[in-house]
Amino acid sequence: MNFDKELDARGLNCPLPILRCKKSLNEMTSGQVLKVASTDPGSVKDFAAFAKQTGNELLTSTEAGGEYTFFLKKK
Repeated sequence: MNFDKELDARGLNCPLPILRCKKSLNEMTSGQVLKVASTDPGSVKDFAAFAKQTGNELLTSTEAGGEYTFFLKKK
């Protein structure tokens, strides 16, 4: 999937991946896509809730070998 910006949140625990994601999205323009890599298992629920609350679209959420990858589209 194509993305405009990448955020490495591996090794960070809640709420840091969400806070860094929010900061990154604030620096982006509407319609751009942010790729986030995380190792926090709680981030799956966190990013789903974050997208719902903020109106940003969670395009995909995948897990492979304990690493979670999210693609969020800025509203």
